[in-house]
Amino acid sequence: MKKTLIIISAALMGSLATAAVAQDSAVTGAAGGAVTGAIVGGPVGAVVGGAVGAIAGTAIDPPPAPVVTYVEKQPVPADVVVIEEPVAVGRPLPRTVVLTPVPENPAYAYAIVNQQRVIVDPQTHVVVGVVR
Repeated sequence: MKKTLIIISAALMGSLATAAVAQDSAVTGAAGGAVTGAIVGGPVGAVVGGAVGAIAGTAIDPPPAPVVTYVEKQPVPADVVVIEEPVAVGRPLPRTVVLTPVPENPAYAYAIVNQQRVIVDPQTHVVVGVVR
């Protein structure tokens, strides 16, 4: 029974890794998730951890330089937006945060949250860049 699970999980991991080869971070995420899953749950944990790691490791493309420059030059609004959740690339902002569109590139919007300028995907509210 153990040999069967190991063979099945190895085959599944191979197919997951092959599907994720196009994105290096997904492969890294799959490998890291598989190792963690194997430690916690054995061969079956490796399969589940690999799948979760591949999804979590998918890279977010940084915003283009003109978008970053535009956001850097915008004045800080009088209303300070503070949220309890950490602000980080890949994490969504609460829907209550008002986003300002970037006129030259409507695929991006920005907000100033917790004293940080963040560039956001306006459709998903996911942070795609933090301007330092």
